[in-house]
Amino acid sequence: MSIKTTALAAISAIALTTVAKAQESWTMTTVWPASLELIEIDRKFVELANALTAGELAIELFDGGALVPAGEVFGAVESGTVQAGADWPGYWAGRNTAFSPLATHASLFNAVDYVNWIQQWGGADLYNEVYGKFGMVYLPYGVTNNESGFRTKKAIRNTADLQGMRLRLSGLEQGRLLTQLGGSQVSMAGGEIYQALERGVIDGAEFSTPNVDWSGGFQQVTSHWSTPGWHQSSSVFGVMINKASWDALKPETQQKLRIAADATMLWSLSFTEKRANDAYQQFKEAGTEITRMDDETLAKIQDMANATIEATACENPLSAKVYLSQVTYLQDYANWRNASAPFNLGRTPAGPSVEKLTACAK
Repeated sequence: MSIKTTALAAISAIALTTVAKAQESWTMTTVWPASLELIEIDRKFVELANALTAGELAIELFDGGALVPAGEVFGAVESGTVQAGADWPGYWAGRNTAFSPLATHASLFNAVDYVNWIQQWGGADLYNEVYGKFGMVYLPYGVTNNESGFRTKKAIRNTADLQGMRLRLSGLEQGRLLTQLGGSQVSMAGGEIYQALERGVIDGAEFSTPNVDWSGGFQQVTSHWSTPGWHQSSSVFGVMINKASWDALKPETQQKLRIAADATMLWSLSFTEKRANDAYQQFKEAGTEITRMDDETLAKIQDMANATIEATACENPLSAKVYLSQVTYLQDYANWRNASAPFNLGRTPAGPSVEKLTACAK
């Protein structure tokens, strides 16, 4: 081998070593098992992130439960055991109630409202303010419209039918609202719902959009479906990133992850709406009886939801701050949304009081 060839080989080896050292490797897990379709949003983000950051960052995604139980994903990211964890923020309301409005609402935002608020009305900063208290950076990257509603073995047509029912339900405000309506909240992970319904441990359950509920097999253990999903008018999903891991990335790589998150959010909206539409027909064909609460009942629930939101928010100034930002957005956007009706992006709900939230956010 000539001196020139040897030198070139040495330079190539050094270059390859430099590239290898420059590329970060992240372990990412999720709260969703492979059996639930929500994991597709996480997979899409990782696919796009790896494509955009090729040579800079490699993310390996593990299904929910493969590394740690779903309830321990938050702690694993906070401690740095894993660099990233996909979640639904409402699961962490026990740590700080401000996580609740970052995840969903009872009868308030639709999916487009969350996108508008996150992207243009200051919402992204509030995610990072709340998660930042636990040493994390947060990238919202998934959004779905209202959830299916309750799946039961008897019909729920109005609030009277909720009396005495034990219902699997997520969410702090949602549980308090259900109690006021005469039912009782039972908390459990998504992977436990099927058996609980099958064995009669609970009388019914909500979980997610129709396509996700179908993937959970709930059509096999329930016969009735009460719509609409007033308890969760939309939901947000995203990735928690350990702050030290985030800070170790180059600014250009961080920006690419933000771009991947934004692209995934747009994809998630159309993907889940198409899948929900298809699953609605599947439930009908499976013989599920689908009922809908009337407008008068929904208006009553809206009033009760507003009062519950105000009371819960006022227990925590940070939660009140998040809700205040969201309700202020609704009032601001109402000018154009109402003027453009019916060719607009959803409704302007008669939501909680800005004055009460302002007082509680101080």
